[in-house]
Amino acid sequence: MAGQEMNCVCSGVASLLAGIPSFTQSNGARPFGVSLLIVGFDEKKTPKLYQTDPAGAYHEWKANATGRGAKSVREYLEKNYSPEAVQTRDSTVVLAIKALLEVVQSGSKSMELAVMERGEKLTFLEPDEIETYIKRIEKQREEGDKKKGKKATPSGAGPS
Repeated sequence: MAGQEMNCVCSGVASLLAGIPSFTQSNGARPFGVSLLIVGFDEKKTPKLYQTDPAGAYHEWKANATGRGAKSVREYLEKNYSPEAVQTRDSTVVLAIKALLEVVQSGSKSMELAVMERGEKLTFLEPDEIETYIKRIEKQREEGDKKKGKKATPSGAGPS
């Protein structure tokens, strides 16, 4: 399925998963043994995200994660995902990187990020581009921490 264009990601997911039950029944094996995240666009050009499980079930999500650290990433996304947070390519990438930073310690060296846009090919962000986003996020966090620190200590408080 990689690299193929589908009219609807829904039909692609259904096609991918259709053979799983029969394969499992006839061979007594799980065909994938993994959970997959599948992205694409439906016939109305609406972005779609599906997660499959090894048994062949699938669920649609607005945002999700799989693998080690997925629980922390999902918790971050549950708190921070909103339609406004994914209005633009830039804001969506920032949300994804912030979510990954919940579990990744060494920045862009441990991250791979791909962007899928309507009518465009899937593109992977270069490590230096990811690093630029990370630096921007860290700067925003530092500025936010400074503002919180100033609010916590009222000016002129305490003995002179």
